[in-house]
Amino acid sequence: MTTKRQSLKLLAGAALAPLATGAAAQAFPSKPIRLVIPFTPGGGTDFVSRTVGNKLAESLGWQVVLENKPGAAGNIAIEQTSKAAPDGYTIVMGQSDNMMLGPWLYPNVGYDSVKSFAPIVQVSVAPMVIAAAAGSKITGPAELIAAGKVGNGITWATAGNGSLGHLFGEQLRQSTGMKLTQVHYKGAAPAITDVIGGQVDVTILSSGSVLPQIKGGKLRAVAVTTGRRSPVLPDTQTIEEAGLKGVDVSIWLGLFAPAGTPPDVIAKLNAEVNKVLQAPDVREKLAAQGIAPAGGTSEQFAAFVREDYARWGKVVKESGVKAE
Repeated sequence: MTTKRQSLKLLAGAALAPLATGAAAQAFPSKPIRLVIPFTPGGGTDFVSRTVGNKLAESLGWQVVLENKPGAAGNIAIEQTSKAAPDGYTIVMGQSDNMMLGPWLYPNVGYDSVKSFAPIVQVSVAPMVIAAAAGSKITGPAELIAAGKVGNGITWATAGNGSLGHLFGEQLRQSTGMKLTQVHYKGAAPAITDVIGGQVDVTILSSGSVLPQIKGGKLRAVAVTTGRRSPVLPDTQTIEEAGLKGVDVSIWLGLFAPAGTPPDVIAKLNAEVNKVLQAPDVREKLAAQGIAPAGGTSEQFAAFVREDYARWGKVVKESGVKAE
């Protein structure tokens, strides 16, 4: 009799478990969500993160705390998020730099881009833009390469050691024979400041980071890294137009939670962010900075992360670049 009662209790517990998980997801969020931004305020990642985070708060009444945590091309924020409680209350805006390059470039980065996270949703895609001060003699990709072959060459500002801009600069140097000195910053804003001030020749950042300064007449767009010209910079040539074939590099952003976060919580976050990305005002804000909203299921994003991670691993190994 006792055995039978115990069996019934076990069966009842097993039957109620999915209901408890579903109820937890329905109650989510019951406290503030911390959205970690791996770069300084004022850059493209910060812009997209705040656009999405503020819209979630506005449309749903959620409390979304936006926290900038720059350093090591975003790797510090990514590592700390990977070790947070897997409950959906700490998420991070990862991107090509830290999620795809960090573990390949840094020997002890502290996380695995595939195993340490539960991908939520891809948020956006944007071209990288090479920009110079408005009065610079570097006006296009041909002039950029030519300047790199004279004297000491050019100085090249990036958003961080081990960033996508860092790797692209090394590839450009190797493929053209130009002299290119890397100058790494903790995010886009300080890099832009030094280029405008003439301390550094050019910078390579996302379109969202540099477009306001280009529109404001303080920076000049020199080239875009995508295979086609950007709709928001139609007069700016691609690197390919300077004779370097096969150059087509974009920077993507996406939200990640620590591995082990309940699937129902991931699904709820995915659904709500997808709604945000379809909102006309959000799409207008992103488009104005040359940023395309992405979206899709968490499964699609997870598959993309696995494929892109393997692809960039091959690129890093072939380039021989190592972050110091």
